[in-house]
Amino acid sequence: MHLEGGCFCGAVRYVVSGETFNSTLCHCSDCRRVSGAPALAWFSARRADFRFTKGEPARFASSAHVLRGFCPLCGTTLSFEDARWPEELDIASATLDDPEQVPPGDHTFVRSRLDWMRTDDGLPEYPSTRSAGR
Repeated sequence: MHLEGGCFCGAVRYVVSGETFNSTLCHCSDCRRVSGAPALAWFSARRADFRFTKGEPARFASSAHVLRGFCPLCGTTLSFEDARWPEELDIASATLDDPEQVPPGDHTFVRSRLDWMRTDDGLPEYPSTRSAGR
């Protein structure tokens, strides 16, 4: 698989050359706040299969193990890095040039979903993380 994407203003661009996994629509309050949206679509890639081709994101620690990357010029949310899983990187799906290539496969943190955010897509739903189970 070959995917390309970047931020709104074009200052930061990236390429994903390998397979993606863990595509989700996250409903946690942190993702809502950094995106300004009711949920945020993510997918994972192996770090070895990902590289920035133009610019570098700014990063901030949103919690003890997490760094979130965003464009330092336009503010677009780009990435999520968790120190507990150093071999993988999460990328904001809507930053792909063609977001249709990696649709969400489930919903995570539905315990935090906004009451007015309704989904009827038949995808699996997890109260928190996928690894925590249903």
